[in-house]
Amino acid sequence: MVKVKWWGHATFEIKGSKLTVITDPHGGSVGLPNPKCSGDIVLVSHDHFDHYSKVEDVCKGGAEKVLWMAGTKTVKGIPIKGIQVFHDESKGSQRGKNVIYTFEMDGIKFCHLGDLGHVPSESQIREIGEVDVLFIPIGGVFTIDSSGATEVANLIKPKIVIPMHYKTPGLSLGLGDVKSFTKGKPRVKEVPSSEVEITKSNLPKETEIWVLKL
Repeated sequence: MVKVKWWGHATFEIKGSKLTVITDPHGGSVGLPNPKCSGDIVLVSHDHFDHYSKVEDVCKGGAEKVLWMAGTKTVKGIPIKGIQVFHDESKGSQRGKNVIYTFEMDGIKFCHLGDLGHVPSESQIREIGEVDVLFIPIGGVFTIDSSGATEVANLIKPKIVIPMHYKTPGLSLGLGDVKSFTKGKPRVKEVPSSEVEITKSNLPKETEIWVLKL
């Protein structure tokens, strides 16, 4: 079993039986409280302030930071793949590069898209591979919007889609809301909290959208 807790924006605490992974710590820089979590591994997709802030606050003693790494590296026994993409639709000329991370924990395959700004190429989709849980930005402005996110999710075909990087109470960035992504879609699950438990046995057969609540 893996526990996934959303701390807002693109920050997730992914806690397995042996290790905890933290993604893109915002450090309270976007109007949200600083995440009160700590990880053995901290993955950062790029160096913008809302994804790379107060990193030491979420690091356990001896934690390893993986900073916008392209390629494959085994960290504390977990193979992590970083796929270099872009933060915009202009090959990075507007907002630079971004890294997609994939990793497996307790038999569940995770993919965090960071601040993806375009629809990945066929070869990039192949690199991503099979995904059980997809963390996907949907708020637009700085990333793909709800339409782009729909296209990307359909290409990756995960079991569970967890939206991120959208307008939530207190967020200081003017992003789109989650309803623009979920409207009209089947199999949308409103999770009544910011935390959910995922096991191999509760993975849905068809893709579901799980909306976590801060």
